[in-house]
Amino acid sequence: MSGPVLEARDLYKSFGGVHAVNGISFSVNEGEILGVIGPNGSGKSTLFNCLLGQLQPTSGNVLLDGQDVTGMRPCDLNRLGVSRTFQLLQVFPQLSVRENLILAGQEHVGGMVSRLFGRPDVGLTEAAERMIKFFRLEHLIDAPAGGLSYGQQKLLDAAMAFMAGPRLVLLDEPAGGVNLTMLGGLRDRLKAMNEEAGATFVVIEHNMDFVMALSTRVICIAEGKIIADGPPEVVRENPTVIEAYLGN
Repeated sequence: MSGPVLEARDLYKSFGGVHAVNGISFSVNEGEILGVIGPNGSGKSTLFNCLLGQLQPTSGNVLLDGQDVTGMRPCDLNRLGVSRTFQLLQVFPQLSVRENLILAGQEHVGGMVSRLFGRPDVGLTEAAERMIKFFRLEHLIDAPAGGLSYGQQKLLDAAMAFMAGPRLVLLDEPAGGVNLTMLGGLRDRLKAMNEEAGATFVVIEHNMDFVMALSTRVICIAEGKIIADGPPEVVRENPTVIEAYLGN
């Protein structure tokens, strides 16, 4: 499919007199890992919520594969192939790792009749087990998600986001709270998902080393505007970016 997977065109989001998102435009191409960085209060989360339909932009447009999806509900975006993770984990603690993945993929398979009268797993057990193997969680396949370490739950959360083979995944601070031992494994699995499955995703992240090692391109936001856009090594050394972080 030609053209960008995702486009933001001159997005604004105001709260009273405060422009949290102030004329942001960018695109995400197929197979790209776009990192979004910026100091606290820069507008990253507001931008994410405008892209995902959780906030209605004051003005501007969001396009998915050229289709205007501005303000579309998250559930409808999900059906178009947009998946996401949250800062707060969305796993179901009483369910096993396998059951969490099956549940994550269920709404994309069949209709109400097939769910009522078809197989209890909606035919997703094999796909769930492939995802478990990919994210190297085989030894935990039947373990309740609530008993996993935080880093293991982060891996599961990421696996759930990719369960339905989405067109685009938005990851909200995937490295947050993960210890250094698990961090490398999480980064490697996400990188492999991009390289082996061609997954396209956007990552908001405060851990600079993590996002710079993961991303193929990085944009930096400050005061609701993009102040840098380019390869990770170039953005990291950009004087305007350094000043924005130091000034915060």
